[in-house]
Amino acid sequence: MPTIAIVGAGPGMGLAIARTFGSRGFDIALISRTKEKLQTLVGQLGQEGITGEAFTADVLDRPSLTAALDAVKARFGGIDVLEYSPAAHSPLPGHTLAAPSEAAVENLQPQIEYIFYGAVAAARSVLPAMREAGAGTLLFTSGGGSVDPVPMLGNVNAAGAALRNWVINLGKELAGSGVHAAHVAINVWIGDGGPEGFPTAAPEQIAPLYWDLHENRDRSEAVFNA
Repeated sequence: MPTIAIVGAGPGMGLAIARTFGSRGFDIALISRTKEKLQTLVGQLGQEGITGEAFTADVLDRPSLTAALDAVKARFGGIDVLEYSPAAHSPLPGHTLAAPSEAAVENLQPQIEYIFYGAVAAARSVLPAMREAGAGTLLFTSGGGSVDPVPMLGNVNAAGAALRNWVINLGKELAGSGVHAAHVAINVWIGDGGPEGFPTAAPEQIAPLYWDLHENRDRSEAVFNA
């Protein structure tokens, strides 16, 4: 069976993407920092007839991320789809929001490490085998501010825009190789509890975009708006 590795998996988008691919015959590798939380998600998928397994890694610790992806390959025989969408659900040390005029190395670097460099490390781990096989999909997620930036998220949006630029350019490089790279920009608050007046959407509404990008290999990007 084909396998998708979801980096930054959680009970929102990660689980919704897992269900989207799992219901179409994929095995699921869930990767994040907390194995206990992942085991709960693996149990939920198992009750739905979807094979999943938990792997621990921190995207800020790139050797641990590479090791986790290597473990996925050993367990499932390879990775057919990589999806990268870590999202901090609690404040991370050194991660603060900054407007463009307040941007500085100190508040930009942590965002770039988290959003961009982790994605590059993940791609480098799986891309050689995909190129050799002549098949594979690389999907990367950022907020809508990577396309249409918001002043209060100046440093976050800059890192997201760097990721978006790199992904689209990677897709151009890989054209004709059988490996497809694409970017998803989510321009809504996911789930409940968002700021008043801000558009929202359930993870289940967004997740089909990832399958569409996997199937429609001429598309390099999808933007989800309310």
